[in-house]
Amino acid sequence: MKIEFTGRNFTVSPAIKKHTLEHFSKLDPILNGTTKAHVILSIEKHHRHVAEVIVHWKDHELTSNADTTDMYVSVTQAVNKLHRQAQKLKGKIIDRKHHAVATKLVAPSPQAETAPIANAPRIIRSRRYSVKPMTPEEAMLHVASDSEQFLVFRDAETERIGVMYKRKDGNFGLIEP
Repeated sequence: MKIEFTGRNFTVSPAIKKHTLEHFSKLDPILNGTTKAHVILSIEKHHRHVAEVIVHWKDHELTSNADTTDMYVSVTQAVNKLHRQAQKLKGKIIDRKHHAVATKLVAPSPQAETAPIANAPRIIRSRRYSVKPMTPEEAMLHVASDSEQFLVFRDAETERIGVMYKRKDGNFGLIEP
């Protein structure tokens, strides 16, 4: 764990650093891995000793602060608050992992991806159609004389695309946008 010290209106002594490091040693088992901490120690109005601790761990930022009339007590309280926060956060992470659904149950097997579903509809690409300008009557005659069930055409009068198709009742349908 990398710890930076900053003193505001206060000179950080080796004794206070040692005291802080002893308390941070309790956090090492909980926050295993690379962790950066910033300890800010300050004195306000000659009697308030404030200790603020900021820890960056695995995309999380834990902060705590305490102020008393003694700097050592302030550091102890701030690190104890941080210890409780770290335990709570680690518990949440562990619970999330334990209650998560296994990926082998959620993800489809590779065999299922390659095997097609028997009754699933498929898209079958057919040839391209040239959209010719003609009247709806000409399109009806073309569909009637051809084996195709429909014809896509451009209306010669309105320049809009239309679809002429054979209906089951023997009539012709026209779809226009």
